[in-house]
Amino acid sequence: MDADTAVAARVHGGPDADGPAANDFSTNANACGPCPAARAALQAADPTRYPDPGYGALREQLAAFHGVAPARVLVAASASEFIMRISAAVARPGAAVRVPAHAYGDYAWAARAQRMAVHSTDAPAQLVWACEPSSPLGQAHAGLAAQLQALAPQVPLVLDCAYAPLRLAGAASLDAAQREQVWQLWSPNKALGLTGVRAAYAIAPLRADAPLLARLAELAPSWPLGAHGVAMLQAWTGRAAQDWLAASLAQLRAWKTRQAALCAELGWQVLHSDANFFCARLPDAARPAEDLARLRAAGVQLRDCASFGLAGHVRLAALAPAHQDALARAWPRR
Repeated sequence: MDADTAVAARVHGGPDADGPAANDFSTNANACGPCPAARAALQAADPTRYPDPGYGALREQLAAFHGVAPARVLVAASASEFIMRISAAVARPGAAVRVPAHAYGDYAWAARAQRMAVHSTDAPAQLVWACEPSSPLGQAHAGLAAQLQALAPQVPLVLDCAYAPLRLAGAASLDAAQREQVWQLWSPNKALGLTGVRAAYAIAPLRADAPLLARLAELAPSWPLGAHGVAMLQAWTGRAAQDWLAASLAQLRAWKTRQAALCAELGWQVLHSDANFFCARLPDAARPAEDLARLRAAGVQLRDCASFGLAGHVRLAALAPAHQDALARAWPRR
């Protein structure tokens, strides 16, 4: 596989070769953003100096925010970087990784990069992935508590919490005691409407495997976060950002309700979602690429769900009414 093919194989939302779309529904970022407090922190960040290589103050802030010991907080350059890192940490001949049937592609990509098998069933695995609300469906992870209970103690389960702050309905599948048993991966840039800032962190289980922790430390790059990543994560823990996020959820609920009704009027089959985004099946599932290309030419970008194993479906983040109306005008079969 050449470099161009490798890049093309990873499908993501957001700007493409034609640049940003005027009406971009393809990412799950908080459309109310950017968060003013986080943006101000970024503007005040000092990029002329290295951050503390141990990120001591940042890890203490994140630990206090989650009510855990600082030793349990691992910073990461992004959620995708941590996905690659923990996959490498557990890799060995004959190892396998378990991923949800419909999931973020980097889980499987990272496993295959380490020559590990990928399963979407309850087959034995050395690493298990979960995401709630899930991507692309925005739904609860069915049977997650039972899955956790059935796991061998040494098998890490990583719960991707990317969309937990953007939950608009429903409840988490795991209680507080169960969350202490899993790895939690947080990437607040989506909730803050700042996806261009790459920064994330993981919270290790209360009784994390010591060799795995050591291996993750060995595989970590020096200074995974720059000054702007540190500033965003510090702002994330503050009252101003959390109050803004809480207020934004009400707006997102209203936008999502309007957007789902509009998609139904277009003849799309809207699927249930607890998050700030949802999937919809297009009227003619055999020709989504043609429809999406016409929309893109009209300045409207949706996320094709074929790479998630949902051919004929698209994923849409809830956007403001002006963007929704642009989608309705651009739909090629209206």
